[in-house]
Amino acid sequence: MASQIHFLDIKGKSLLSRDYKGDIPSGTIDKFPLLLLENEDNDEANYKPFIYSQGINYIYIAHNNLYLCALTRKNENVMAIIIFLSKLIEVLTQYFKSLEEESIRDNFVIIYELLDEMMDYGCPQTTDTKILKQYITQDYYKLIRSSSSRQIQPPNAVTNAVSWRNDGITYKKNEAFLDVIESINMLINANGQVLNSEILGAIKIKSHLSGMPDLRLGLNDKNIFNINSNSDVDAAPANSKGIEMEDIKFHQCVRLSKFENERIITFIPPDGEFTLMSYRLSSTQFLVKPLILVNCKTKIHKHSRIEILCSVKAQIKKKSTANNVEVVIPIPEDADTPKFTPEYGTVKWYPERSEVVWKLKTFPGGKQFHMKAELGLPAVNDPEELLSKKPIKVNFNIPYFTTSGIQVRYLRINEPKLQYQSYPWVRYITQSGEDYTVRTK
Repeated sequence: MASQIHFLDIKGKSLLSRDYKGDIPSGTIDKFPLLLLENEDNDEANYKPFIYSQGINYIYIAHNNLYLCALTRKNENVMAIIIFLSKLIEVLTQYFKSLEEESIRDNFVIIYELLDEMMDYGCPQTTDTKILKQYITQDYYKLIRSSSSRQIQPPNAVTNAVSWRNDGITYKKNEAFLDVIESINMLINANGQVLNSEILGAIKIKSHLSGMPDLRLGLNDKNIFNINSNSDVDAAPANSKGIEMEDIKFHQCVRLSKFENERIITFIPPDGEFTLMSYRLSSTQFLVKPLILVNCKTKIHKHSRIEILCSVKAQIKKKSTANNVEVVIPIPEDADTPKFTPEYGTVKWYPERSEVVWKLKTFPGGKQFHMKAELGLPAVNDPEELLSKKPIKVNFNIPYFTTSGIQVRYLRINEPKLQYQSYPWVRYITQSGEDYTVRTK
């Protein structure tokens, strides 16, 4: 794996380094900025996360004006190193809230400790933040209060086969909460037609279970998965029935061999909250219809006043309800003196963002509401320029509903030693993604 790990600023200057093998000269990283510049100039269309030069592989990722770069001499698995660097960013972000140049300079001691625990002689080891925080802590005063004979020892999970969970966890009430959360991104034109859409889904679990429980999760359709000859998760064949998922990712606790052979998800969960599985569905896999449909028309009266007529309709089943619906409408930067007449909900003007936000706390399925807004225009501007603003953004969440139709058939919990009674809970949420937008023209 990696021989060296380097943290560099945006100019390529080294901030912190760790040499694991000693087989690469320490000054080799100084060539990285020039190599990066040459790589960008020569191949702008095809981005590659590695550079090969004079027998050295430079494998890197960018984050918050930083570069994390791994050096190796051998022909290593590039994606394995990329995944480790990504996990390293995740761990450091959970320790320091934000990974940037300043946090690296302020916490270089603990970063060195983490680098030594997360990688041994260039090979990844413990990468679970919850386990690392048990013996690598930022509260150093606790060590001073300890007696000199006592030393903090790494938890047994570090050397166990199950490295993401400790032994001896106990709860008075054993419960597991499972959430199926689907975020839908959609681009809708002014006529209400969907131009592009996708679903980003995740199955999240909060585990409050004692001992070493073994869980088995059953979904409503086995055909949602297809396993190819290389044991990778891929979309199901076009002629198969059911949901066809793409870009499926599992938590490390999932037994992949069991899943590959029987398409059953079995695992020993980490304690607390974690994402068991994530997936993506393209627009061809589900009914393409806006869940929240917005129709907005703008009129400009003699360059002195702008009038916005907006209607919003919940195109979901009558028994369903959308919560915390927000329709974010862009307006001219110089608009002032707003007057709002909503049929339902509240409307607020945000002049610093040049937006009007219409909020509907609860929105029953099948209902439609209207809103009228009037704003003054002190400056004389081109009407076409005023109307060619950024699209309307819509935010919402719908409980007890999934767009894809995925359902949990069962969540079985078995602890062979303790044999306790457990309570699994399942809920479904569909929410707007970061890019649920409606064009106004």
